[in-house]
Amino acid sequence: MSVTILQFPGTNCEMDMAYAYKLIGAPYSIVWHKERCLPKDTKLVVVPGGFSYGDYLRSGAIARFSPIMQAVSEFAAQGGYVLGICNGFQILCEARLLPGALKRNEGLHFISQSQKLRVASTSNAFLCHYQQDSEISLPIAHADGCYFIDELSLRTLQANEQILLTYVDNPNGSVANIAGICNERKNVFGLMPHPERAIESLLGGLDGLAMLTSLYERASQR
Repeated sequence: MSVTILQFPGTNCEMDMAYAYKLIGAPYSIVWHKERCLPKDTKLVVVPGGFSYGDYLRSGAIARFSPIMQAVSEFAAQGGYVLGICNGFQILCEARLLPGALKRNEGLHFISQSQKLRVASTSNAFLCHYQQDSEISLPIAHADGCYFIDELSLRTLQANEQILLTYVDNPNGSVANIAGICNERKNVFGLMPHPERAIESLLGGLDGLAMLTSLYERASQR
């Protein structure tokens, strides 16, 4: 099986993701956004972070219309695993593959720091290797990371255990301290923190490695 990592004009984390999956031992390919099909052996699609199309209009709003996103939507509808990180999370929300929206941080500042997070649910392929309610630390780097969702939809997320990660000290004003979510089917995941930047002790910690490993392992079983 192969991990397919998307690349848009302005993304800057595709090589970080490639390095992470090389470290795990997973074959991968980087696919340009103008392609209309995913590689046939794709089992996991990763939409990486960066500033697709310079974040014009809204973060992820233009990338959502790139040709490859139709293929990603069809892949997800068939049960394929999709992971969006930072700008990738924004793109998945814009594409309606995940509920809610990401807006400008409370205070209107770009935030770049190591962030404490709480594991809110382990009943999913992304966080199944973690302990419920444990605290981990991952880097964040965003200006539009404030997650918003209406009250009724929030209750649905809570009831279905779709909230994956929450901020210990909310840095951006996100509703209910939400840092990451999944869809109801639990095959599409999105988060603002960067697990690919926490996969080696040299980088300051290993808290992101199990996320990427467990999702790859689960995807390979499909």
